Amino acid sequence: MLIYRIATCAYVTDLSGTGARLYGGRWNEVGVPMVYFASSKPLAVLEVLVHIRPDQLQGDYCSACFDVPENSIDTISMSDLSIDWKDSARALRLKYIGKYFIAEKKHLLMKVPSAIVEGEYNYLLNPLHPDALKVRLVEKKIFEFDNRLKE
Repeated sequence: MLIYRIATCAYVTDLSGTGARLYGGRWNEVGVPMVYFASSKPLAVLEVLVHIRPDQLQGDYCSACFDVPENSIDTISMSDLSIDWKDSARALRLKYIGKYFIAEKKHLLMKVPSAIVEGEYNYLLNPLHPDALKVRLVEKKIFEFDNRLKE
């Protein structure tokens, strides 16, 4: 199965989870390593756009595509979440789910609904899972954001 990331070129292939461990995210609190992926390259673009200002799009970005084993995926569906799961008031619940996923080490990936595009999914990688060593980089290349997004 192929999954995607867009990040600065220096970190796009880093699968240690250090960035999320240092800064936290929707599904993990500070101190918990995790690697965020999108199910498609366009969704990966949107994930970047919602987190940075337009003037930051002029940096050194790369896209990366990874091949991951499909036999170790835990799925969080919309029915597992409250109706207001995207609200910041629910952040602790999502972080708890992520913390348990990492600590348990039962699955390599957790498939979670995209907060940006209904019906799409992101994948969270547990860098502490033994199968993390089976994740293979398929492609890494320079990614240029369209100039209209930088305005």
